[in-house]
Amino acid sequence: MFDKKMPEAWRVLRIQSEIVDGIEHLIKVSYAAILFGSARLPPASPYYQAAEDMGRRLSQAGVNVITGGGPGIMEAANKGAHNQGARSIGLNISLPMEQSANAYQDISLYFRYFFVRKFMFMKHAIAFVIFPGGYGTLDEMFEVLTLIQTGKSEPFPIILYGRDYWAGLIDWLRKTMLADGCISESDLDLFQVVDTPEEGARIIIEYHHQRLVESEQE
Repeated sequence: MFDKKMPEAWRVLRIQSEIVDGIEHLIKVSYAAILFGSARLPPASPYYQAAEDMGRRLSQAGVNVITGGGPGIMEAANKGAHNQGARSIGLNISLPMEQSANAYQDISLYFRYFFVRKFMFMKHAIAFVIFPGGYGTLDEMFEVLTLIQTGKSEPFPIILYGRDYWAGLIDWLRKTMLADGCISESDLDLFQVVDTPEEGARIIIEYHHQRLVESEQE
């Protein structure tokens, strides 16, 4: 939580220490798929099961998986990726409720500041998968969309999981934001929607393999 008693200069040092610590711990993690979603969805949820399945598929294909480290969808993705070939990583955040680290993390880091945590996500991302979630999930989704839209990040797959869940938002983006000229048609091409773990994992794995080929050619 925000510490009103801490002098501004000391707060800057705390922020700096979080950045340095994150970079040091993740220095060997050159790439990862970032999986987001609600902390409130239980193991019985089809979305939880899909996230676990996708995490497993990605890890078995050699793609590291990073989540927010907490319960729900984050736990599911870490659980699926854990001990399956690639790293299962959690970037936890200190919150007054909901956030407790799940038990399926090869690397588990803790952050006080959301913007430092977001920086770490983006630094290693080769894809974002956005499962159903709340305000935090939408925050991460629009953050990455904005960074790619504005050219602050190289484009990579942004995948929304669950057509039924996201249909209303996508409809509003098209019929309101696009219709009023607040976004361009091409902005709607920055993300794609899938309904199965197989489809989502395939998109990411193919993109990852293409990156490897291009890197070898360089």
